[in-house]
Amino acid sequence: MEQMKRKIGGENLKRFAFLNFGILLMAVGIYFFKAPNGFATGGVSGLSIILSNVLPVMSQATYMLIINVLLLIIGIFVLGRECGGLTIYSSLAMSLENQLFEWIFPMSEPLTAYPLLELVYAVLLTGVGSAIIFKCKSSSGGTDIVALVLKKYTDMNVGTALLFTDFLIVLATFVGFENGVAYFAATTGLFSLLGLFAKVFVVDDIIDSINMCKSFTIITAKPREISEYIIAKLHHGATLLEGYGAFTSDDKSVILTVCRRSEAIRLRRAVNEIDSHAFIIITKTSEILGKGFRDNVN
Repeated sequence: MEQMKRKIGGENLKRFAFLNFGILLMAVGIYFFKAPNGFATGGVSGLSIILSNVLPVMSQATYMLIINVLLLIIGIFVLGRECGGLTIYSSLAMSLENQLFEWIFPMSEPLTAYPLLELVYAVLLTGVGSAIIFKCKSSSGGTDIVALVLKKYTDMNVGTALLFTDFLIVLATFVGFENGVAYFAATTGLFSLLGLFAKVFVVDDIIDSINMCKSFTIITAKPREISEYIIAKLHHGATLLEGYGAFTSDDKSVILTVCRRSEAIRLRRAVNEIDSHAFIIITKTSEILGKGFRDNVN
């Protein structure tokens, strides 16, 4: 029991460190690449960038902190338990890190003279960070809370509501302000729109990559030895099926199992050592629900 408690504590610590790494990546992407260029690809970061340009009485980081706090208050009162503790932590931590960057590394212009290069880094850093946060069963708050509120009171699902709010924010970037005069900011608006579309695909692909596992179908004459290795060394289960070789006319056993990418090489090597004549089919999968992997959800 004590060993199990230490294992759970270690896993929680690893998850918390992983979560903070994701938050840091998002904060870096927003402060150093999105904000200086005016890229508003949605979310509270995008809204704060727009507000800091229209009403420069406060910085982007300050606007971001204020909006996130207000949305969290709304989320707690309207959504209750749906606005979880990790979401609150992630939202506030990201806002405070942006504020910290502003104090330590004040920026008055973009890092480079290449906006497309900076857009790539803005999308990649925030996309990877967002995917890591989702992997840790949290979210960055912000417009996620708006989407959940819209879902509660309308027929929209979360994905549609989130895309709708982000799209409205991106549309606002087509209007720029200089000395109190509005103008059509085509370049910034088109970059922001491109960033929004890229973000949608990047986050999904990164989440799939993080969740990537390997599915094994092993046809072997030594099912007991291979199954024992899977259970004892990899701590996974396996399903055994009886088969019949059409070419050899021999009875065979078929083992079905799944494992993480880091374990796949070990399993493949072990199967070859146990039964050099085994036939192995390995496929990639990012959706494995059940004990030892992702929790089942309705």
